[in-house]
Amino acid sequence: MTAAGTAGHGAELGAYVDLSTLGAVVVKSLAPYPWDGNPPVRVHQTAAGMINSVGLQGPGVERWLADELPELAAGGARVVASIWGRTVADYRQAARMLAAAPDCVVAVEVNISCPNTEAGNAMFAHSVEMTEEVLTVTEDCGRPRWAKLSPNIGTGLVDIAAAAAAGGAEAVTLVNTYFGLVVDPVSGRPVLGGGAGGVSGAAIKPLAVRAVADVAAAHPSLPIIGVGGIRTADDVVEFARVGASGVQVGTATLADPRTVGRLGPELARWCDDHDVASFADLVGSARL
Repeated sequence: MTAAGTAGHGAELGAYVDLSTLGAVVVKSLAPYPWDGNPPVRVHQTAAGMINSVGLQGPGVERWLADELPELAAGGARVVASIWGRTVADYRQAARMLAAAPDCVVAVEVNISCPNTEAGNAMFAHSVEMTEEVLTVTEDCGRPRWAKLSPNIGTGLVDIAAAAAAGGAEAVTLVNTYFGLVVDPVSGRPVLGGGAGGVSGAAIKPLAVRAVADVAAAHPSLPIIGVGGIRTADDVVEFARVGASGVQVGTATLADPRTVGRLGPELARWCDDHDVASFADLVGSARL
């Protein structure tokens, strides 16, 4: 799958990839209203990935349903709508707005690893209680819900994953970006217009793999979608072995928009070369 925030709101990648061949297109997170996002600069390349402070810019659910989703549906894509909000009520409203979406919207990813106004500058995904509450109020979307969680809570991630499941999440997406900061050495100011940002790409892959392994060990029956620095079939297999039953590709797509399309065939060849009959045989097979 694509990772939310890295493939646009619609069929932008369709010029490079047959979207119908992907597990799903996970679109950029949507609030129940249009949102302008953060001031530029929004993205900055790092030594092994990037840091961003886009600020969840988007057209809102209503305009997305009318303007962006039809092209995805026409291209045969399975779509996962990602939602966010500044309050619990925002999440409830966004979920309800998706209830009448066409069948091509197969799931809703509830992005609770974003800033909110109900707990200061914290994130919903940094609170067990708020995580469960937000997942509970999004049930009206009428589709499976996946909770996208923050890695910036350390060992508490295991408890947050449990709270997401208690609220009705059928899977968790691990992980969102890691907190980071890049300062211009001349001006002494942050290079991003929003100040600090989220680090993604190859640099975070070992950290993301550890997060998946920890949650899988604690909650073996909870499906996990692994994300963080995936570029090759080997990367996909690594996430699978520690417990991910699906993966998302993000930053690598920004470097080469064909990446997510080539990984399926590459993974099939990897399995053939290593006498693996089914991808499911890899899931949880690491010897830890």
